[in-house]
Amino acid sequence: MKKEYDVIRDIKRLRGVRGYGTELISIYVPAGYQITEEISRLRQEHSESGNIKSKSTRTNVQSAIDKIIQYLRLFRETPKNGLVVFCGNISKNAGKVDIELFSIEPPLPLKVNIYRCDSTFLLGPIEEMVGSKDMYALVVMDGREATIATLKGSHIQVIKKLNSMVHAKVRKGGQSAARYERVIEESIGEYYTRVSEVVNSTFMQNQFKLKGLIVGGPGPTKENFAKSNTLNYQVKILGVYDTGYTDEYGLSELVEKAADLLKEQEAFQERKIVERFKQEIVRGGLAAYGYENTKKALENNQVSLLILNDELEIHEVKYKCNSCNQVFDAVEIGEGRKTKHECGGNLTIVEEHDALGDLIDIADNGGVETVFISSESSYGKEFLFGFSGIGVLLRYKS
Repeated sequence: MKKEYDVIRDIKRLRGVRGYGTELISIYVPAGYQITEEISRLRQEHSESGNIKSKSTRTNVQSAIDKIIQYLRLFRETPKNGLVVFCGNISKNAGKVDIELFSIEPPLPLKVNIYRCDSTFLLGPIEEMVGSKDMYALVVMDGREATIATLKGSHIQVIKKLNSMVHAKVRKGGQSAARYERVIEESIGEYYTRVSEVVNSTFMQNQFKLKGLIVGGPGPTKENFAKSNTLNYQVKILGVYDTGYTDEYGLSELVEKAADLLKEQEAFQERKIVERFKQEIVRGGLAAYGYENTKKALENNQVSLLILNDELEIHEVKYKCNSCNQVFDAVEIGEGRKTKHECGGNLTIVEEHDALGDLIDIADNGGVETVFISSESSYGKEFLFGFSGIGVLLRYKS
């Protein structure tokens, strides 16, 4: 979860960057793509950017491209999931140039190859990868074939493709109609069982943490499969939809048709967590909230679930008072500086680090799941304003 949180934090920072012209460069290098080819393309872009009329924009774009090329030369090959690079003049002072480079390794395999130069960074493709925390199983099928996959965010990962032998059963001379029908029924049952075995195995490999199964396809086969009772009892079918295909196109069509269902499921899971958390707090049970209580519970290995608001920021800061020279520590929650010294003097930041990242790191090392609660829903807002946007469900009380 820490790696995903680092991506979320970087995206939040990059979202606020604005260029004075079209001088902010976004590069998406897909998994398996040759670094040398990307460098060649950037050299071509460097040459073409010489036609930019504004001297300052032209200089900043070419400087950013040079910086990206130097960075890419550090790689022998593209990282496992691909690479995303953002670079440009991020200075807020029009008279000063500050060319900075930001690099992100995607949490999921990147499939797009993009170069864009604009007044903002292109964040959509990487945001989609971390926008959804839940994973689902997908099946698109008809009487002839089935494709099984998983879905996380917008990323569809094909697990297996299966062919049915039902239509290969040819009636031989002398075979009775009843026997022929029985053979067909048996082969259909075998087909459903094979599909279910792949789905069951996918859930088992993910420790049954997948939120459910969504089934699609043309014709009645998908409905018959959903009613066949061949799936593990822990696999919940969330919905069945009509699609025109049973391959990768069918999977994309299924996700599109199930969009409302997926949003409802994510909201439902968040609501369940917040409601359980509130119930435990009200009865003085297995829950705690606030930064200090959360940190203590994590350090004591008491936590079963770490719950965080998706907009939460927590920093541990060491300040120095310019009036009395005292150095002291403070915890800053949210945006802006709220700490004041008792003498009323101006404060200078001596040290600062991301305390929220530390908490997620402790959770990861202890095998504790972390969930982010959206600020957009009423229960998400209640969690943010009523409980500071940070809390835990406990395994036991000390």
